[in-house]
Amino acid sequence: MTTRTRSRRRTLPRGVLAVLAAVALLFSLAVVTAPGRAVAAAPVLVSQGKPATASSQEGPFTAASAVDGDNGTRWSSEFSDNQWLQVDLGSSTAIGQVVLRWEAAYAKGYQIQVSANGRQWTTIRTTTNGTGGNETLDVSGTGRYVRVLGTQRATQYGYSLWEFQVYSTGGTGGPQPGGDVLLSYGKQGTASTSQNDGTCWLCTPDKAFDRDPASRWATSPEGGWTDPGWIAVDLGANAAIHRVVLQWDPAYAKSYRIDVSDNGTDWRTVYQTTTGKGFKETIPLDTTGRHVRVYGTQRSGEYGYSLWEFQVWGTGGAPTPPPPLPADPNYSKLVFNDDFDGPAGRAPDASKWVPETGPGPNNELEYYTNNKNAALDGAGNLVLEARKEETPGSACPRDPLTGSGTCQYTSARLNTYGKFKFTYGRVEARIKVSGTQGLWPAFWMLGADYFDQGRPWPYTGEIDIMEHVGKEPGTTYSTLHAPAYNGANGFGSPYTLPGGADFAAGFHTFTVDWNSKGMTFRVDGQVMHTVDKDTLEATRGPWVFDHDFFIILNNAVGGDWPGAPDASTRLPQKMSIDYVKVWQ
Repeated sequence: MTTRTRSRRRTLPRGVLAVLAAVALLFSLAVVTAPGRAVAAAPVLVSQGKPATASSQEGPFTAASAVDGDNGTRWSSEFSDNQWLQVDLGSSTAIGQVVLRWEAAYAKGYQIQVSANGRQWTTIRTTTNGTGGNETLDVSGTGRYVRVLGTQRATQYGYSLWEFQVYSTGGTGGPQPGGDVLLSYGKQGTASTSQNDGTCWLCTPDKAFDRDPASRWATSPEGGWTDPGWIAVDLGANAAIHRVVLQWDPAYAKSYRIDVSDNGTDWRTVYQTTTGKGFKETIPLDTTGRHVRVYGTQRSGEYGYSLWEFQVWGTGGAPTPPPPLPADPNYSKLVFNDDFDGPAGRAPDASKWVPETGPGPNNELEYYTNNKNAALDGAGNLVLEARKEETPGSACPRDPLTGSGTCQYTSARLNTYGKFKFTYGRVEARIKVSGTQGLWPAFWMLGADYFDQGRPWPYTGEIDIMEHVGKEPGTTYSTLHAPAYNGANGFGSPYTLPGGADFAAGFHTFTVDWNSKGMTFRVDGQVMHTVDKDTLEATRGPWVFDHDFFIILNNAVGGDWPGAPDASTRLPQKMSIDYVKVWQ
C-alpha cells in the first residue's frame, strides 16, 4: 500500500503504506430554558470574512479589516461625512442584529441599511446620538447587502470601525426559485496558457470550473511567467451575471479586470482593481453576457496566475446543475461503532479495520506489522504497541553509516478504507496515548480519493483529530491539511491539559463535528479549535472537505516532528483505544 506525508510537521507525499481518513463535524448549540418559555434562535454571525467595500479608506485601513474578526485591525474613512462601509453576505439574509465596534473616530449620526442588489437601499435603523465604543443594535430587515452610512462625525476625523458584525436569526436564504444559480460549472473554458508539469499537472482551464477546490488552472511557466494572463468561460447562452467568485492559489492577481462578451471576441470591462488580495474574492456584478473573463495585468509575485475556482453566478445561460452536497448531519444516528470488546490477543475486527504494513512515512523509524502489534487487551481496548525490535527489509530506511536496511522498531497502523468511508458527521474516540520521547500516536482521517482516484496528498485533504508527540506530554493537536495549507502550515490548534497533566496518564476523549459549514474539535468536551468554511477560504485557501474520508489510527516511532527515541525513551509503548464511533 502507498501513503503520503502526514501531520503538522511534515514534508510531502512519500511512498509505501495505505492510509488516512476523514472526519466530521458541525457546530451545535444547546439552549436550556424554563419550561413553557419560547426560545428565539441564537444570532448567527454572517458577515465575518465576507467581501466588504467602502466609500473611501484612509491609508492601509481597508474595508475588509472591519469584517475579519480581528479587533486589532480596522477600517477608516476620509475626513468627511456621508461615508459608508458595506458587506456582501452572498445571498438574501434575515438580519436581526448589528454590532459596531468603533475606534475613537466614531459616528454621532448614522444609518443601518439593507439592499437586495447593492444599489437601492432601505434604512432599518437610524440615530443622531451615537455613543461610540461597542454598540449592539437590534434590527429587522432582509437583504444581501448591509451597510452603515455615517452622516455626522463625532470628531474632526473620519469614521473608523474595528469590527462591523452582522447577525442573522433566520439564517441565509441561499438561491431561491428563480434566483441565482452556478452558471459556470462543468464548462471547459479557455486561457492564455496552461501549466502541465510536475508542479502543476494538467492545470487546464476546465479545472477552474469543476467545483473541485483541490484542482486548479495555472498559467504556464514556459518562457517565464509574464503579464498579462487570462482565463475565460463560455456559459453556453446569454446570461444575467450577478456575481463572480474567485478562489485564488497563492499565485494571484494584484491587478485584474472582469470582462464580459456576447461573442467571445468583443469584450467590455465590468470590474477592475489594482488591489487584489488573493484568497477568496466575491465580486458583485449587474451585467449580461455569454462569455466571462478574468484578465490579470499584474501578478502578486514571481509566479503566474492560478485559480482553484472561477465561479459565475446569475440567471439564464445554459447551466449544468452540479452534484448536490450531502445533507448536514444532526449527529443522532450511530453509523460506525467499535467498542473493542473481546478476548485478549484477538486481532482487530477485519470487517472494520485494515492493517497497513511496511515502513512508515515522514522519516519514521518503525515497521508496521500485519496485526502483530495490534490486538484487543480483553478489557475493552484495542492496543497498538510500539516495540524496539529490528525488521530487515529493502524498503526500510537505511543507516547512513552502515548501509543497513533494517527498521529499528515495530508498531501498528490501521485504517477503515474499503470498510467504511463517509462525508460529514461526529467522529469520536476515547484514547490513552503512548508517551515517551520519539513516540507519535495519532487519530486522523484522509480523503478517500487518495485510493479511489489515486489523488496525491495533500489534495485529498486530511483531518487530524488528535496528534501527540512524546516530547510535549501535556499537549495534543488538531489540524487540517489541504493544498494551500499543509505540513507545518496546516490550519489547527494545540490543546494543553491544565496543571501540567500528562495525556499518557489516562484516557481522554477526542471529537470532531464536521459539516458543510465547518468543523469543531473538542478534547474531553472542551472546544479547542473551530473552523468556519467561509473564513478559512477568505484567509487560508480552499476548503477541500466536502467528500468521503476514512479513519486512521497509528502509533508511530520517530519522524520529522517528534524526533528519534533517545536515552530517555521507554519501550514498549502502548496506545490504547477504548472506542471509535461516528454519528450522522
